[in-house]
Amino acid sequence: MNLDEPTGRPWLTPSSYWPALSAATADLDTPFGVISQPALAYNTHDMLRRANGTTIRVASKSIRVRGVIDAVLKLPGYYGVLAYTLPEALWLAETITDVVVGYPSVDRAALARLATSPELAARVTLMVDSVDQLDVVDSVLAPDKRETVRVSLELNASWRSKILGYTGVYRSPVQSVEDATALARAIIARPGFRLVGMMAYEAQIAGVVNRPTGKPILGRAVDWMQQSSTVELHERRGAVVAALRELTELEFVNGGGTGSLERTASDPSVTEIAAGSGLFGPHLFDGYSHFQPAPAAAYSLSVVRKPAPDMATLLGGGWIASGPPAIDRMPQLAWPAGLEYVSRESAGEVQSPLKGAAAAALSVGDRVWLRHTKAGELSEHLNEFAIVDGDNIVDTMPTYRGEGKAFL
Repeated sequence: MNLDEPTGRPWLTPSSYWPALSAATADLDTPFGVISQPALAYNTHDMLRRANGTTIRVASKSIRVRGVIDAVLKLPGYYGVLAYTLPEALWLAETITDVVVGYPSVDRAALARLATSPELAARVTLMVDSVDQLDVVDSVLAPDKRETVRVSLELNASWRSKILGYTGVYRSPVQSVEDATALARAIIARPGFRLVGMMAYEAQIAGVVNRPTGKPILGRAVDWMQQSSTVELHERRGAVVAALRELTELEFVNGGGTGSLERTASDPSVTEIAAGSGLFGPHLFDGYSHFQPAPAAAYSLSVVRKPAPDMATLLGGGWIASGPPAIDRMPQLAWPAGLEYVSRESAGEVQSPLKGAAAAALSVGDRVWLRHTKAGELSEHLNEFAIVDGDNIVDTMPTYRGEGKAFL
């Protein structure tokens, strides 16, 4: 896969970008997914610019295509993977030498495999936020019967606002310097474990759009929230990292996400940023003011019915994103322009009726392009992606699903 920075930006002209993808994939039967090679290449370099020299660890949950992960990791500025389950991490670590599991694991079979393999134990780092998770590891294999297990401590990066209350996601219970040092001391004192890193994911900064469509006042409020949260987090995270470095040598301090690359890179306590969604550019990121990723990943469905002259019905389409149920969790009707869902059915598992100015012009057999709200979740619906450059398919790459892997 060629990820050299492209000279043009064809996606900025939708009237030619989407028809070119259609021409390249004319012989494929729907549903199928496409990755635009130039759009992906643009996104990889744009993320590096935004990270301003801070290393990016690829968040595999947002990709779930091993060929893409491998290709991105060949670029200077990207290093290592943030996995989402331990079984996935063990699979990736067969060829990737630095894999951090972003969430705690109680998978006993996977823990046993990790703990009995010198190679995997050297390559994979577990995430912990409680001694309870250490107890699980010990219950699988006692310290004197296993390899030393690498662990990273997770700090809760959410903001406790006097006005908004708890702002962010509910992850680690470790909030303060005192919380972090107490857990760190417990890990260091415990046989069979080695504390090597810290993670703090600021979801309220990285994952909340600050230019929601049609809601300018909300956008200004999000700007204030994110700036205020950034100030608080940088001070608190810096203090925690300084305290931990008094206790042990940290190999990495991980933070951020696609939506916060600039802000996280400005925190001197952070050594790397986890990001992945920006590589595919799902439509969730259309609502950010400070960057506009190219729509690199998309999928196509066929019109199979005309229930009325001014309507068209797609086969399938209900590829709904995780998160709070809302309109913005549905796939975006990217092309042709002027299509809308029918409110009583929306995007359905087996059919999606469409209306709008463009629906009348669609015939049975025509195709519609859609973009998923999130990045990696698209890969759970497809066995492979066609890699397209211009109006040609230059490669195909299996998804995790296409390789027979379903980790979560």
